[in-house]
Amino acid sequence: MKTLAPFLFMLLCLWPFHSYADDVRLQKAYQTQQSDLQIRGSGTVIKVLKDDIKGSQHQRFILKLGSGQTLLVAHNIDLAPRIPNLRRGDTVEFYGEYEWNNKGGVMHWTHRDPHGRHPHGWLKHHNITYD
Repeated sequence: MKTLAPFLFMLLCLWPFHSYADDVRLQKAYQTQQSDLQIRGSGTVIKVLKDDIKGSQHQRFILKLGSGQTLLVAHNIDLAPRIPNLRRGDTVEFYGEYEWNNKGGVMHWTHRDPHGRHPHGWLKHHNITYD
């Protein structure tokens, strides 16, 4: 048990750093206007928007990251299940492709690529993964 304790302590110390590192990466991408970056992170829902029904349908909502940056999530619900009962204040984890815009950016490709040419993304809400 004595040898396990330092390992668990180190693991717990690194866990929040991962989220912090993702926030820093997203902030840098926003500041330098970078796009096409695969990024993992999490945020708090500050607004649930109407679905975008032009072309492929997307569930849309805005997250506020720990850094204060906002991020629009555009989740393709033609290719992945929608997050049911999503509400303001909920936490959502994500993995997808970041695209810069002047409002904080857009996270998309939060689903599996049916053709296998793009990294698979996902959203996680209440410990359920939507991909």
